[in-house]
Amino acid sequence: MSETVIRIEHLSKRYRIGRRESYYTMSDLLARALKAPLRLFSPTSSPSSPSASTLTSTSSGNDEIWALKDVSFEVKQGEVVGIIGRNGAGKTTLLKILSRITEPTEGYAEIRGRVGSLLEVGTGFHAELTGRENIYLNGAILGMKKAEIDRKFDEIVSFAEIDKFLDTPVKHYSSGMYVRLAFAVAAHMEPEILLVDEVLAVGDFGFQIKCLDKIKGMSTKGTVVLLVSHNLHAVEELCGRVILLCNGRIHTAGGSIEVVRVYKKMAHKAAMTSTPAYGVPFSRFGSGLVNITEVELLDESGNETSTFRTGGSLRIRMKCTVKREDERITFGVAIFRQDGLYCFGVRASEEGVVVDVSGREAAIEFEICPLQLLEGVYQVSIAVWDENGIVLHDIHERMYEFLVEPSRRAYGPFFMDYKWTVPPR
Repeated sequence: MSETVIRIEHLSKRYRIGRRESYYTMSDLLARALKAPLRLFSPTSSPSSPSASTLTSTSSGNDEIWALKDVSFEVKQGEVVGIIGRNGAGKTTLLKILSRITEPTEGYAEIRGRVGSLLEVGTGFHAELTGRENIYLNGAILGMKKAEIDRKFDEIVSFAEIDKFLDTPVKHYSSGMYVRLAFAVAAHMEPEILLVDEVLAVGDFGFQIKCLDKIKGMSTKGTVVLLVSHNLHAVEELCGRVILLCNGRIHTAGGSIEVVRVYKKMAHKAAMTSTPAYGVPFSRFGSGLVNITEVELLDESGNETSTFRTGGSLRIRMKCTVKREDERITFGVAIFRQDGLYCFGVRASEEGVVVDVSGREAAIEFEICPLQLLEGVYQVSIAVWDENGIVLHDIHERMYEFLVEPSRRAYGPFFMDYKWTVPPR
């Protein structure tokens, strides 16, 4: 039976809204030490911990917010566990507690092993130091000895792909270069536990694949990985188990595919129940006379999925509700690459396809076969219009995401069938 590496029991973290912690400078600490040398060692008056005397109010209220509330779970050796949820769900707070950056208000977290953390881009880097110098600085912060860094230095540089910029101050690095270097150092320290919070989203697609492969290799050697990410495809591919946080509590925990599906339905439901009006997020707007209620991405067998292959089939099933029974409506579909490239768009009205609504519900299916997109992450926009394609009733702008895996290796946004021929001599 695998050993339990992380045990979390009834973990809660409370923040006070409108209160600010007062921090002491080094001169303040020295002055206090001279006046009362024993006070610094008192557990009830630590200058680094907030108390009634070290908090200054910026508002008259005493509002509280629980970033985490009664969270309990265990992680065993070699597990890769995904932590997902909307912004503000408590994901980063959880990792900060496990990294000992902040302390819980209630409960406890027991950790057994050497921890490597990647919580923010460039954490532990000094902007004025070079990449070479920051490898040693960051490695030391993570607990590596100089001899260990010396031994792994070439591997770190090679993995980070910063050879040409090794002796350049990191203040001139892009965010992607920061992330490559930070991940390379943390991954090569050979931690028993690796905490990763969304930083991989900054890297390019090729480097993300390299990082995912590295994490897979680490898990096979027994490393525990806690991965916080909005990249649901990476979560499904990497994680055997996923925890969905909602308002600081565990909403669902279980297999990655099942929990990700629950999260997607929650996100889509939240977006679809928002009132179309001025000022709503760009992801959804329209007249409101027709509302898109369900969108499914299906494979050749009719199974709902978020992973497709170049050359395969992508089927989109769309359903909506209509306020007037005599409506005649039409649909539109657009596909974007994750970097924003507009890959494809079509309106059914331009093909003469119009749906006569019977009752107050309507549905339509759209299929691309063969799918000629190359490897990458893509987003789908779905729209419903009046029969002439003029009045926009509802649109879900880039709300649905899918991954394309390659069947043949090629480069660029699209696949075109090809063959090589060597003429006879």
